[in-house]
Amino acid sequence: MTDLAAVKAALRTQAVETPSWAYGNSGTRFKVFAQPGVPRSPREKLADAAKVHEFTGVAPTVALHIPWDAVEDYAALAGFAEKHGVRLGAVNSNTFQDDDYRLGSICHPDARVRRKAVDHLLACVDIMDATGSRDLKLWFADGTNYPGQDDIHARQDRLAEGLAEVYARLGDGQRMLLEYKFFEPAFYTTDVPDWGTAYAHCLKLGPKAQVVVDTGHHAPGTNIEFIVATLLREGKLGGFDFNSRFYADDDLMVGAADPFQLFRIMYEVVRGGGFGSEVAFMLDQCHNIEAKIPAIIRSVMNVQEATAKALLVDREALAAAQASGDVLGANAVLMDAYNTDVRPLLREVREEMGLDGDPIAAYARSGWAERIVAERVGGEQAGWGA
Repeated sequence: MTDLAAVKAALRTQAVETPSWAYGNSGTRFKVFAQPGVPRSPREKLADAAKVHEFTGVAPTVALHIPWDAVEDYAALAGFAEKHGVRLGAVNSNTFQDDDYRLGSICHPDARVRRKAVDHLLACVDIMDATGSRDLKLWFADGTNYPGQDDIHARQDRLAEGLAEVYARLGDGQRMLLEYKFFEPAFYTTDVPDWGTAYAHCLKLGPKAQVVVDTGHHAPGTNIEFIVATLLREGKLGGFDFNSRFYADDDLMVGAADPFQLFRIMYEVVRGGGFGSEVAFMLDQCHNIEAKIPAIIRSVMNVQEATAKALLVDREALAAAQASGDVLGANAVLMDAYNTDVRPLLREVREEMGLDGDPIAAYARSGWAERIVAERVGGEQAGWGA
């Protein structure tokens, strides 16, 4: 039997990091859709993120993206975040929005461009020092579009060399999280296309290098929970970028496309000791047509629901069924947990934390949406071009 008190205690400790860029304007390659009240500065992004934490109680950190969140004084930005009840989380690098990076960044054939890219990564570590951030998150758009365009072996050598220099710069308590993506924007070869490539580089670098699993960065049919289980077994799962996909890297709200997959992933996290460990649970989403803050609250709630169901799995009964070869019985144990309506349980958890049981309704009543629309007039809205 599952101990409900232990499940509730575990849920109260959950932490989901929200991304600064999700609060700004975003869209597809064809159009960026502006919304009223969108932040115009990193501080306004943090103010919105603080509201998500205020109503969910489990979103205490905010990831930065450099240079999208560049400021003159990062220590002051960290202080601003703390005054609003949140902290600065992972620092995400950006080596994909500069003309110099047309043929790659850290893997570029030109040493000058590689130097520029590595210097940016080192500058991100400087920012981590100032903000107290633990994680440097790296995703590279590097790759090729045509056979023969560049030397595949040489590009891996360049990647290893650049990563090693940045790894050597990390301080005590800091980590490098290496993300992978199987295609786009490179269509023939991608320099970090899968978990195996990321794992191989992290293994060579050392214990401060870990793999990030973006749930949208896989080919259709990929068994993501197998990847999660393997990386946990090897002690190399550094974190998640949670989102949903129907076709490719859609960056939709987590759990929107396949909530059962999210449950299966979270079960492997719980079973493999990743819950309550150093594994970082981050969102990576672009809210193109939906209101930003309520969508992020919904994503946090979706992660909570999948986690609650994973914690409810009767692991003793499951192990017994597995050991006896009871295929249907074992599957039924998992399905019983997945089919449990955990919303009343999570409402109780929130109320015991002094929160409203319904974060979406509480946010709607708060008046924050109307306030930011009225106050954030003029200036340049945060967002990315398409």
